[in-house]
Amino acid sequence: SLDKLSKDLLKMANTINNGKDAKEFLKKSGNKLKNKTLNVAKSRVKESTGNYIKSIKRGKVYDFKEALAVRAYSTAPHAHLIEYGHIKKDRTGREHGFQRGYNVFGTAQKEFEEEFYQDTEKFIDEVLMKDFK
Repeated sequence: SLDKLSKDLLKMANTINNGKDAKEFLKKSGNKLKNKTLNVAKSRVKESTGNYIKSIKRGKVYDFKEALAVRAYSTAPHAHLIEYGHIKKDRTGREHGFQRGYNVFGTAQKEFEEEFYQDTEKFIDEVLMKDFK
C-alpha cells in the first residue's frame, strides 16, 4: 500500500481540476493492470474457448474509503473457479479430483504493484510541477 504522504498527495490531485487528472491517471493504470492480467491469463490458462479472456475488463474509477480506486475484473460466471480452483465432478455428481486455481488476478496484482508505485510517483511529480507553474 502507498504511504501516507502519497495518499495525501493523491487526494490533493483529486481536488485539483475536479479530479480529472487523477481519474485519467487511474484509468490508464487500470488499463495497464487489465493488460497485465490478460497476459497472465493467456500464459497460465491453457484450455480456452476465448470467453474467459474476453471477460476480463477494467472497471470505472470509483470512490473507496475517501480515495479514488479502479479495478480489473472478470464478467465470466466461471471466473472464480479458474481463479481459486474447484472440485471436478461428472454428471452423476461423483468427484474426480480437484482442479487447482490459476490465481490469475492475484499474480497480476503482485506483478503490477512496483510499476504502479513508479507511475504514481511520476504522476505526483507532474501534478506538483503543474501546480507550481
